[in-house]
Amino acid sequence: MEMMKLYLTILFLALSARVSALPSTEDTSRVELVFAGDLMGHVEQINSAWDEASKKYNYDTCFSMIRNYIRSADIAFLNLEVTLAGPPYKGYPRFSSPDELAFAARDAGFDVYLTANNHALDHGKNGLERTINILDSIGIIHTGTFTDPEHRETFYPLIIEKNNIRLAVLNYTYGTNGIKVSSPNIVNYIDTSLIVRDLEKAELADPDFIIVVMHWGTEYQRTENKEQTELADFIFSKGADIIIGSHPHVIQPVRKHSTGIHEPSDNRIVVYSLGNFLSNQRDRYRNGGLVFRLSLEKTDETKVTGYDTYPVYVHKIYSGSRARHFVLLPVRDLDSMTEMYKMNSSDREQFRIFREDTEEIFNIVD
Repeated sequence: MEMMKLYLTILFLALSARVSALPSTEDTSRVELVFAGDLMGHVEQINSAWDEASKKYNYDTCFSMIRNYIRSADIAFLNLEVTLAGPPYKGYPRFSSPDELAFAARDAGFDVYLTANNHALDHGKNGLERTINILDSIGIIHTGTFTDPEHRETFYPLIIEKNNIRLAVLNYTYGTNGIKVSSPNIVNYIDTSLIVRDLEKAELADPDFIIVVMHWGTEYQRTENKEQTELADFIFSKGADIIIGSHPHVIQPVRKHSTGIHEPSDNRIVVYSLGNFLSNQRDRYRNGGLVFRLSLEKTDETKVTGYDTYPVYVHKIYSGSRARHFVLLPVRDLDSMTEMYKMNSSDREQFRIFREDTEEIFNIVD
């Protein structure tokens, strides 16, 4: 118990040191959360990040246009869909990205990395453990995969306290591409009996709000499938307040749910898929994603006071035939972004289509 209290204190101090609290009154606490989708590392991304002058990898440009938005939140969450397994660096199908990718996302404002996804075991035991060790070494809070049962028992569910609001965070994946986890490592797989036990354990920490992040759904399908809706109903019925989804690599709808055990009912929102965050997938619907912002307020109870859908588009800047930079651009600033980056007609058209497709999806709220 003392170790858990110490861990809560460490998490609180780590976040407080990096992010300023929002103004609050004596009786009211507020917290702003943002969630981003799949941070990937295809070969062309790796090659573009290499800086010949310094002989180092540098991904800072990727986040330069959205950094202020991410940093404006109190806590920012990200799905880390690569391993940090060390060189030689690899893209799809078994990702191993330079550590600098994780460093750049941290410097852009991301505080919590979710690691339970289908690429968590791309480089086996070494990849899983080195990823965890690197994240620990740079002060990144993470959950979803664990070096051994003792670490899972001690640090899961993840409990984070900020601005007097205590959050419980759970993270699961449908699978790991057929690769089996090696003992004593643990990957959180989607298992309803396990999820129930974890939610019951989370309740013991007396959280104000429970977040469940799911790696689920059908790749490239723009609407949720039956399994997702049934799982969402089940998870809400067992105590979750919000569900954030990833894996399909395209944005899926944001919907409100009436079922659940916690009040107020407006808290229950499911974001079925945030889509890609940063990747080299260029097909329609896949060349960007959604950053979802959630505002919470606590008086006698904790409630959702609002949310924001903030889509981002991945723009590639070329030098000759080679991609030199990948830059995440806010879709709501399309006109100014196309002018700033002097986009050609093809890039401008792809950007416009992505905005229209995204507006069609994220306006769906039941």
